[in-house]
Amino acid sequence: MIQLDAAWPIEPGSFRSLGRGLARPECVIACGNGELFVSCRGAGITRILPDGSQSVIGRHAQVLGHEFVPNGFCLLENGDFLIANIGEGGGVWRLARDGSLVPFLLEVDGVALSAANFVLRDAAGRIWITVSTKLLPRFLSYRSNVADGFVVLVDEKGARIVADGLAFANELRINAAGNALYVSETFGRRIARFEISSGGLLSKRAVAAEFGRGAFPDGFALDAEGCLWVTSIVSNRLYRVTPSGKTSLLLEDSDASHIDTVETALAGERMGREHFYSMKSRELKNIASIAFGGDDFKTAYLGSLLDDRLVSFRTAVAGAPMAHR
Repeated sequence: MIQLDAAWPIEPGSFRSLGRGLARPECVIACGNGELFVSCRGAGITRILPDGSQSVIGRHAQVLGHEFVPNGFCLLENGDFLIANIGEGGGVWRLARDGSLVPFLLEVDGVALSAANFVLRDAAGRIWITVSTKLLPRFLSYRSNVADGFVVLVDEKGARIVADGLAFANELRINAAGNALYVSETFGRRIARFEISSGGLLSKRAVAAEFGRGAFPDGFALDAEGCLWVTSIVSNRLYRVTPSGKTSLLLEDSDASHIDTVETALAGERMGREHFYSMKSRELKNIASIAFGGDDFKTAYLGSLLDDRLVSFRTAVAGAPMAHR
């Protein structure tokens, strides 16, 4: 069974499954009306309604001659999606509700978005994008000594790189005040924090959270108290980090031998795709993201790399407001 931290009120027995036959449901957007949107490999986005019915928006097996692999995405005001394609074709793509797909951004400052990872729309309507690495294939960056990921800002001035030198840049979030940006650095085992100044300039880089052995921070979300809820691939862990940096392990569904294998490969600079896309666990299958939803935003949804469903549970604290809320 999933191991829970008894000191934190995740309701016992509240874990439930949603969706069926999902294809790499890595990222989840949860709306207050109970509607869910989930990334769908080789297609686009899966929509799940509160009654459990689901449909796929888009049927795109490939883009630019390579498999289309939707990763992180955001919901635009008109209902379209911006999708980070982490497949080898790369780029950020705009998916309309009628299923049509067009490029949104393929390169910036002369650099190809070859491993686009995540897209966020903030309250001001600006678009923030993470690109995990400049290396192809991207598994060459699964190293503790590679830090070539970067953050892109798209606003009325155009697209530009506003932060770089990140160790596999993954999801990013902006706090409720709109003056701080957090980025997950998966192979740096940390969450970086930047101050956002006028014009979207990022400065005063700091470490908001650090993690140890077996932890590979991926997707995360903020709650109403300003804490970060951080998922870890490989070890199927969920952490909560306070604004002061105190870290608590909320749940875990891991296998010690699998963690040993991955850590040995990382130390020997041999970590590859196979270490992310294999799993030894009981219920969770490489959780990679978390989103808060429901009418009170106290239902948490976990996305994953390997499952064909979502896992949800109730929590005592609400998620922070999002631009799509």
